[in-house]
Amino acid sequence: MTGPNESSFAYVIYIRTTPERLWQALTNPDFTARYWSGVRAESDWTPGAPWRLVFADGRIADTGKILESDPPRRLAIRWRNEFREELKAEGFSRCIFEIEAEGDVAKLTVTHSMDRPDSPFVAAVSTGWPRILSNLKSLLETGEVIMSPSGS
Repeated sequence: MTGPNESSFAYVIYIRTTPERLWQALTNPDFTARYWSGVRAESDWTPGAPWRLVFADGRIADTGKILESDPPRRLAIRWRNEFREELKAEGFSRCIFEIEAEGDVAKLTVTHSMDRPDSPFVAAVSTGWPRILSNLKSLLETGEVIMSPSGS
């Protein structure tokens, strides 16, 4: 639940995999590039470490730092968009990945929030996360992605 001065988006997806394999998929740059249209997530994944998303052509998409890292259960990132000036101007958001084992599947909850109402950044990620996470699920379960995150 969000307060009047916060924007938030949450998405839950169940993936037929282990929490350990899902954690690896979220934190391995070569694997992220496979389901995120060439975008690589780069960090050493320890609290306080720098974090960034890098486009396939080398441009920086997003930056931040690792706030929490509890493999394979929880990852929290301080996150700022770097390539769209109107989104960069909003400042930093928080993205939390929570992984839970449920039988032979892993439940992944992604919550992306910002301490400002009606955030255009949170609106943007609310359309991007479902595509990216659908690709992640498909890649882990079948070995192939189902769409590019842009929808084409």
